[in-house]
Amino acid sequence: MTDTRSWWHTGIRLPVTGWEEDDISTMSTGPVADRSEGAPGYLVSLYLAGRDVLVVGGGVVAGRRIPALLAAGARVRVVAPQVSDEVRRLVDGGQVAHESRPVRPGDVDGAWYVLAASDDPQVNAMVAATAERNHTFCVRADWAPGGSASTPATASAGGLTVAVVGNRDPHRSVRVRDALLRVLGEE
Repeated sequence: MTDTRSWWHTGIRLPVTGWEEDDISTMSTGPVADRSEGAPGYLVSLYLAGRDVLVVGGGVVAGRRIPALLAAGARVRVVAPQVSDEVRRLVDGGQVAHESRPVRPGDVDGAWYVLAASDDPQVNAMVAATAERNHTFCVRADWAPGGSASTPATASAGGLTVAVVGNRDPHRSVRVRDALLRVLGEE
C-alpha cells in the first residue's frame, strides 16, 4: 500500500509504504504497554550470539551501539538509506550486513531484537509498533518510552559490568554509572 497520510501531531504529510493502519494509529504514542511514571523495567542480560538483530538507521547512535551488539555475537543487519563512516567501516569489514533503502514492516520479521535509531521519529514509531506486534523487543533511540526495551548505561571495571537504568533518563543513568565506576576504581 502506498498513500500519503497527515501526521496529526506534526501536520507533515509523508509517503507511507507497506505499513498497516495500526502502525500509523500508534505512531505518536508507541506501543500500548503500561509505561506508568516510575514503573520499573525488568533488568535482563540478552544472549544474542548467533541471533539476528535489526538496526534501523545508520547514524551516530547506530555506530555507537552496533559494536556492543557485535561483541555479544549478534548477526547485525542495518537497514538505512545512508550510513555514517563508523557504520560504513563495519559494513566494509564484513561485520554488518547493510540494505541501503528505507525500512519496511517485513524487515522486523525474524529479528530477536530491534534498535530503532533512524533520524525520523515516525519511522522509529512504526518500527516499534511492528516489533510490538511481532513480540520482538525494540529500543527506540529517540524516545525510550516508545519502545518495549531500553538500553542501560554500561561499563566494565574490576571484573564487573555495571548497568544503570534511570527510569529512561539516559543522562541520569550515565551520571550514576560514572559514580559507581569511580567507587569500583577505589577498591
